[in-house]
Amino acid sequence: MGTASAYAPGHLTGLFQICDQPSDPLLKGARGSGVSLDLGVHTTVTARQAEAMSWSIKINGIDTQGAFVSENVLRRFSGHTSPQEINVEHWVETPVVAGFGSSGGGALSLALALNEATGAPLKRLEAAQIAHTAEIECKTGLGSVFAAVRGGFGVLIKPGAPGIGEAISYPDTSGLRVVYLHFGPIPTKEALTNSALRVRINDIGGKFVDELQRHPTTERFMRLSRQFTEHVGLVTPKLRALFDKLDPAGYIFTMAMFGEVSFSIMEKERAEEAAKLIESSFPGYEAVVVGIDREGAKVTSKNP
Repeated sequence: MGTASAYAPGHLTGLFQICDQPSDPLLKGARGSGVSLDLGVHTTVTARQAEAMSWSIKINGIDTQGAFVSENVLRRFSGHTSPQEINVEHWVETPVVAGFGSSGGGALSLALALNEATGAPLKRLEAAQIAHTAEIECKTGLGSVFAAVRGGFGVLIKPGAPGIGEAISYPDTSGLRVVYLHFGPIPTKEALTNSALRVRINDIGGKFVDELQRHPTTERFMRLSRQFTEHVGLVTPKLRALFDKLDPAGYIFTMAMFGEVSFSIMEKERAEEAAKLIESSFPGYEAVVVGIDREGAKVTSKNP
């Protein structure tokens, strides 16, 4: 029996371009820009030899039958190891179905932990590519696995799976914090299969990525992300109310792609001030201030 745990950071995307024309899922993905968080998905896998492959999946302690992305990872991985009885436990620290990359983070942390628990039959990059392929096939994201592997605050300039896509990082982010407010979910699969929305996204997504690649600054990221949000037209009444409250106070917020979530990146003191203003303006909601993950996904423990 082997047991291993892995972690993948959450990720908030401000703007992006859909790049899913290739037939090979490893070449599909996105160009875009976003930030990895100090909150994410922790996954523990326990594997034991068995006569046939089987698995069970829990998310935050609850048995789950419809964890499609995790099941896709498990099916793909079954071709690389002997039959196993596998128990998976995901612990998600961020809201789910809300633009925090939890599907990609769950797939990646599962692939890394599963690889270790079963004796590491694959290289780390191969395991990460399985996670990317699973998310692409399930239409729950395009570049979140790549972002979770890398961590940090960056611009994905070439689409594709880890090992294929390319990204650059923003300058020093040590003094920055992310502040966000979660109102509710917006399913990524529904958004990515909406043809009119796809057109609006690609109208300006690529141009904005090009601009950030030339001049990667926090201020430019926030400005372009907000313009992108307004252009794609998914701003809900709650998000609009938040923008209208914070804009006059000098805080530029944008929408997470995809979720009824507003976020901004700024210096720590300003982030804490913005959080106080949000909570006083929207009673009953919690504004979260969190650091930027700079390490990316990693195996945290193993006991083969």
